[in-house]
Amino acid sequence: MPQPIHDIDTPKGRNGDVAGASMVFVMRLLLALSALLTLSIAPGDLGNAGVQGALSWMIFSAYLAHSITLLVAARRHGNPFWHGKLVYWLDLGWYGLMVYCSGGSNSFFFPFFFFVILTASFQWGFDEGARITLASALVLALATWLADQGANHANLLLRTTFLLALGYMISYWGGLGLTQRRRLNLLRRVSQLSNPRFGVDQTIGSMLQQTGRFYHASNCLLLMRGGADELWQLHSATADKVTLSHLSDAAAAPLLAFSPKMLVQYAQPLHPRLPRTAETRQRAAGQARWEALPPEQLVHLVDLLDASSLISVPLPLRKGEGRLYVVSGADRLTRGDAAFLYQLATQFFPVIENIVLLDRLASDAAFRERQKIARDLHDTTIQPYIGLRHGIAAIRQSVQTEHPCAAELDKLLDMTSQVITDMRAFAKTVREGAARQETELLVALRRQATQVREFYGLTISIEAAEDFRLSDRLAAEVFQIVNEGMSNIRKHTRARNGRIHLNNVDEQLHIRIENETPEGPPAQFLPGSIAERTTALGGTIEIGQTAQGATTVHIAIPV
Repeated sequence: MPQPIHDIDTPKGRNGDVAGASMVFVMRLLLALSALLTLSIAPGDLGNAGVQGALSWMIFSAYLAHSITLLVAARRHGNPFWHGKLVYWLDLGWYGLMVYCSGGSNSFFFPFFFFVILTASFQWGFDEGARITLASALVLALATWLADQGANHANLLLRTTFLLALGYMISYWGGLGLTQRRRLNLLRRVSQLSNPRFGVDQTIGSMLQQTGRFYHASNCLLLMRGGADELWQLHSATADKVTLSHLSDAAAAPLLAFSPKMLVQYAQPLHPRLPRTAETRQRAAGQARWEALPPEQLVHLVDLLDASSLISVPLPLRKGEGRLYVVSGADRLTRGDAAFLYQLATQFFPVIENIVLLDRLASDAAFRERQKIARDLHDTTIQPYIGLRHGIAAIRQSVQTEHPCAAELDKLLDMTSQVITDMRAFAKTVREGAARQETELLVALRRQATQVREFYGLTISIEAAEDFRLSDRLAAEVFQIVNEGMSNIRKHTRARNGRIHLNNVDEQLHIRIENETPEGPPAQFLPGSIAERTTALGGTIEIGQTAQGATTVHIAIPV
């Protein structure tokens, strides 16, 4: 069964296609005009005379005013409630009144019900279209009976059956079209996530969250490993967080209860009194036929995941193995959902393997480069400093303790010793390739801010949200951006205080650089180096001011 359209992945969101909705308003107005014109041209054919005729004119005129109001409001005010479902239910009521006052079973306006079914189905999907279809049949039958209790029952039955049958077909095709659009949109977004710059774990986490939102899932799980001698990696993604843990074979066993090549679909009974409505199906990848799956294979897993419905597919990996799960606590996942999930995995995970390969190649190249840099650093920088320290030590030994230069030479000797120690530690870090994690990035930024305060008297606070996270691939670029921001505050302002805040919002890294403006609001300029780095990372930069007058540089980088 196609799912209703709740497409959070599109800019239009729950309100569907705004351009299509605008066209619907125009067509509604055209129908209202045609209905009023029909009433004026042939009132006798509609059985309108006396009080009945006055009622018809009032209802048809009111519907025309209603259509004009909706069109004008939509054009002026964008996309509020009149783009929602309520409008279609109001149309349904109007059409029932029109059928009632125009002769019931002989009404010319019976086809108007197809307009509301069509628009609701193609804008909101199968479920809403099916509800409108059923309600249309009931309203048609009720309006016909109230208008003429002696109506031809065979004619009424035929009309109602035709409305139900054609309405269901329209709803089905409309929902299917929306589902395909959502699936294509998800495939597009997932392909955009496949960027080596983001790192493997972060790319997988983003993909799981996108998939979870598409299926309205309570949880998405990915269990995978690269070889039989490795631990299992379990990625778990909910709406607000992604976690990664490592499991042994015994701990991962409940998630591996199925054949490695099987697609699995489970949905609990619609009601405890209808046990036969439960679905437990499996299908081999590459085949079309679904087979029954023994329920006992799923009992423990369903309890473990607290799932009312789930789908699971194998990962199409060239090297390694794993499974992908989508777990729902409310919606009923179908076999079509499982088939599309496998299609999604087929497209996404070969790219992930390529990212892993590129990451390994880049890491090997970086390791060799670090070895070279460490050797060059030792030969061209540390060795001269050692020679300088030996020279200073020799001069100090030749000078008496009471000599005026002795204290300065001792201080200089201590400084060179400290520099040599720091440079050796730095060379070791470079040689071993210590990963720059989130906390280490913040430590490095705060260390830099401390040096700025000691050397220039400029106090800059470094703040980060509690849930701040950043891949090591972006850490170096972020360090350079923030460092350049601190340098700009020192060079281009007279500020004595500044603030830098980092956080993650809506799958973006936000960097906010602020500084006070004691000299008054300055002429705004775009920092070139920061702008270039931000653009290279696919981000945006904005210059502004706070309510207190502080200058702000706001940077947003997709992660």
